[in-house]
Amino acid sequence: MHYATAKGILSPHGGMNLYRGCSHGCIYCDSRSKCYRMEHEFEDIEVKGNAIELLEETLRRKRSRCMLSTGAMTDPYIPLEKELGNTRRALALAYKYGFGFTLITKSNLVLRDLELLKAINEKTKCVVQMTLTTFDEELCRKIEPNVCSTRERFEALMKLKEAGIPTVVWLSPILPFINDTEENIRGILDYCVRAEVKGVICFGIGMTLREGNREYYYKQLDRLFPRLKEKYIQRYGDRYEIESPDGERLMELFHRVCEENGIMHDNDEIFGYLNRFEEKGAGEQLSLF
Repeated sequence: MHYATAKGILSPHGGMNLYRGCSHGCIYCDSRSKCYRMEHEFEDIEVKGNAIELLEETLRRKRSRCMLSTGAMTDPYIPLEKELGNTRRALALAYKYGFGFTLITKSNLVLRDLELLKAINEKTKCVVQMTLTTFDEELCRKIEPNVCSTRERFEALMKLKEAGIPTVVWLSPILPFINDTEENIRGILDYCVRAEVKGVICFGIGMTLREGNREYYYKQLDRLFPRLKEKYIQRYGDRYEIESPDGERLMELFHRVCEENGIMHDNDEIFGYLNRFEEKGAGEQLSLF
């Protein structure tokens, strides 16, 4: 871990990243790509030391409220969050100033902040987005080794449902020849149906690979799935978008199951929902504020 001073914290659309780098160890992570110009080791988490002060100053001065978001580049609930609590502080500021909030995570640490998420959702809207890639628990621990398992994420989704927090699942990425199976897609979608998620985001049955990410991924394939790297190189070369050979059939299955269960499955519709600010009742101030 190391600290840095940020010049700004919010993007024009309300996005922020409180940390840079990650320790979850997911073998496919696009954030390792060199195009993001991370000038430190990926596991050496960069903490924006002035992020919370910048955020409060920005929210205090902002003329119109909107949805805030985090997690696009770095999971807001990496283990370091237990010690530093910056994600919790950001949520507290969203509540204080009346902003909505959405975040993307793979960690059930999000449940630590359940009361705060509920409070935001009572005033405006708070949506938790959870990434689910691999129904098989043993395989999950191979490709996402340092974060809670898919089953534990499903249990978190169930607790969020009970608390009235809307949820969205990212069914992404799906790794060719690893988890691109009907059993995997059906298993994850069954979790989504049982958790009554509002939507499932899926960009196709496949993944992306580019410089930085590709080299790390291939190194992990050599370690975990011997000889599979050669199959990737032969079939895909240096393509950016890597599609499963069974992608068309599995996408048809995905859309059919979502449609049958009333789950949003059009990405544009889901992003429209995530970005739409909704004001509700004022509610009561939480005692911790």
